[in-house]
Amino acid sequence: MRRTLFQTCPSAKPLRLLAVLFAMIAGLALTTPLSAKDSLGVFSDWGAFRDAAVPRCYAIAMPAASRLQRDFEPFATIGTWPRRGLRGQVHFRLSRKLRRDSSITVSIGGKRFELTGGGGDAWARDRTMDAAIVAAMRSADRMVVRATDTRGRRFSNTYSLAGAATAMDAATLACARR
Repeated sequence: MRRTLFQTCPSAKPLRLLAVLFAMIAGLALTTPLSAKDSLGVFSDWGAFRDAAVPRCYAIAMPAASRLQRDFEPFATIGTWPRRGLRGQVHFRLSRKLRRDSSITVSIGGKRFELTGGGGDAWARDRTMDAAIVAAMRSADRMVVRATDTRGRRFSNTYSLAGAATAMDAATLACARR
């Protein structure tokens, strides 16, 4: 069942979720025009969107707030790209620039995955790993991405997975109808 922002959260959460949703959209506006995205809904801590111009659909979330230094505004996406034949593609925009030889990991529940990436981005190594990460996300409460920045400092971005499965399903279904 699709829920709206105000149906999914107690009265104290709507303003926070609106701010998070706005920041997510603003962060993605760098890659395509803002008007090209259709909101499919906000599901607890995750949102789902369709970009008909590309076409692509994705679930997206921002990590827990942090007072530590950030080079980028981090987010996690699970995307579907019908024309490319891709579904459930995992992407992380990290909060800091990565050291060249940095290992990047995501821990979900009791599982740990070694990601690939560079600059400020990380991805699963292949489609099999994409599927394993998505499956782990469906049964866990949170995920933590860890890496080392250009100054040699370890950092992490922690995500709530509340609403992730529903947002991923909404995104997948929206692109299946195209």
